Amino acid sequence: MDFDPWSPEFVADPHPAYARLRAAGRAHWYGPTRQWLIPHHEDVSALLRDRRLGRTYTHRFTHEEFGRPAPDAAHEPFHTLNDHGLLDLEGADHTRIRRLVSQAFTPRTVERLAPTVRRLAAGLVGGLVADGGGDLLARVAEPLPVAVIAEMLGVPDDDEERARLRPWSADICGMFELNPSEETARRAVRASVEFSGYLRELIARRRKDPGEDLISGLLGVAERGDGERGDGERGDGERGGAALTEQEMISTCVLLLNAGHEATVNTAVNGTWTLLRHGVRPDPGPRALATAVEELLRYDTPLQMFERWVLDDIELGDVVIPRGAEVALLFGSANRDPARFGPTADRLDLTRADNPHVSFGAGIHYCLGAPLARLELTALFGELLRQAPGLRLAAEPVWKPGYVIRGFEELLVEV
Repeated sequence: MDFDPWSPEFVADPHPAYARLRAAGRAHWYGPTRQWLIPHHEDVSALLRDRRLGRTYTHRFTHEEFGRPAPDAAHEPFHTLNDHGLLDLEGADHTRIRRLVSQAFTPRTVERLAPTVRRLAAGLVGGLVADGGGDLLARVAEPLPVAVIAEMLGVPDDDEERARLRPWSADICGMFELNPSEETARRAVRASVEFSGYLRELIARRRKDPGEDLISGLLGVAERGDGERGDGERGDGERGGAALTEQEMISTCVLLLNAGHEATVNTAVNGTWTLLRHGVRPDPGPRALATAVEELLRYDTPLQMFERWVLDDIELGDVVIPRGAEVALLFGSANRDPARFGPTADRLDLTRADNPHVSFGAGIHYCLGAPLARLELTALFGELLRQAPGLRLAAEPVWKPGYVIRGFEELLVEV
């Protein structure tokens, strides 16, 4: 089946292997990672919503009951940080925290950021153009979402730790690759400790001097609890009166940075490369540009794989996947499935109207930051179209070795 996530050739173009997987069946056991690969859009979409699967199993089973070893004690700071975030919580805790975070992370919050996002995107692209080009990744794609999330969290402009947000995030996200090395784990642990320590200091500052930022909003929610929505009405939470703990606040802020910028960075860079390679330009009109962004999210999916544990036996066709197994939902394959996207599934169509891609997930783990990512991407591509209409590649880019979060080492361009 040619699925080889450690092969540079596969990472550069996994789609032929995905097509063979889809043709061969609905579920495939992959020994090197001990996972069931799920390549079809219909199955991926359904399993994202299936409560018989979970990002964790510890809300129902001990490690021993589930047949899994306990995490390495040396990695505890990473697991503490990761296990208290929305992405890896299930059951009542996930419901409680998502409701609380949603109160502070509202569409109004995102809309209020729109002028800031557009100003930042215009300035970053303008700097690139003034220099005649450079590395789009380092000069534009990475700084934009980091600056936006720093603005959201209330990280001061003159805070020297702003420069550490991206390296911390990259080191933590290394643990989401397949079979991460001990060196990767060591870097993730160090970043988890340092990032958590910084956020504790920032939370303490906001308790004394609250502002209009997300941390201040989360603190307000934490003090109020989820039994009250802030409008005098009782909430419908499973745990009325429960509030965000400090660790949950820290984990939520880290997740917003990690998840919020990885999708934006890789879609911006991979999408720009795709446009230049195809020799096409999106229509700059707001609706047309938004449609083009959705197609770029589908065509070159920033997150190729999403893993879930099987909490109760499931059947896919004639395959029974038992409790205790892990499934790898192949987003990159699902987003090119002809059964859902028709005969043009492998074709870039910037006007594609019917586009139910799974790049932001689905179900209870649908990306909370999707509206912000869309805002950043439309602002960034809009500024590239306006300020750099003659943008072109200066060198053929090289893919990073990671497969799960798939992107380039750099993207050198000229204007």
